[in-house]
Amino acid sequence: MAETPKLSVEKALSKLRESEAKADSLSRDGKADKLTEEIKRMRAQRLRIDRQSSKRD
Repeated sequence: MAETPKLSVEKALSKLRESEAKADSLSRDGKADKLTEEIKRMRAQRLRIDRQSSKRD
């Protein structure tokens, strides 16, 4: 039977914390990207509305 490598509790916890930190970072990056896209969309919409209102005046 093959031997399994044993980790100390400290090493196991640090590995778990690293993976959680990476997941949180990726989640935050995804949310930031979505918000950036939403801001771009809203700015474009505002510019369209401003152009339409200036044509009417």
